[in-house]
Amino acid sequence: MTTMTETGVATHVYQLYIGATPEAIWEALTTSTETYGYRAKSDYELRPGGAFRVHATEDMRAMGAPEVIIDGEVVEADAPRRLVQTWHAHFDPQTDAEGATRLSFELEPGEGGVTKLTLTHELEGAPTVAALVSGAMANTGGGWPFVVSDLKTLLETGKPLAG
Repeated sequence: MTTMTETGVATHVYQLYIGATPEAIWEALTTSTETYGYRAKSDYELRPGGAFRVHATEDMRAMGAPEVIIDGEVVEADAPRRLVQTWHAHFDPQTDAEGATRLSFELEPGEGGVTKLTLTHELEGAPTVAALVSGAMANTGGGWPFVVSDLKTLLETGKPLAG
């Protein structure tokens, strides 16, 4: 779901149910990022004020990406329930200029080993980043819908969507 106000503030919200524990999902979100999505290594200092970085893969660097393609700061880390952080894309000069956005993950355990994951990305002042993470831009991947679909598939089957 994407919402837009009259001021142009976009917030993307993705909710899905994953047949995995909150602990397994937390681990995947914070330490196992090379196994799903774009397969890029992430580093977290899981404390308020801690650093967050996503490193470009070899393929990304071959296409001209910088070593750190996304960085930010951890605002809140309440394992395995809630992670709030800033998220600043450095894919190109335009995304770099848009500045940091706010990203949160909320994990709610349910019955039968199913966990509800809610990803909220607040994208005020970042229209290019909003288009990228929504998966709307051609030839840039599938954005958050692809990443969370791949995460769900990996955790439930042991195999990623592709590759």
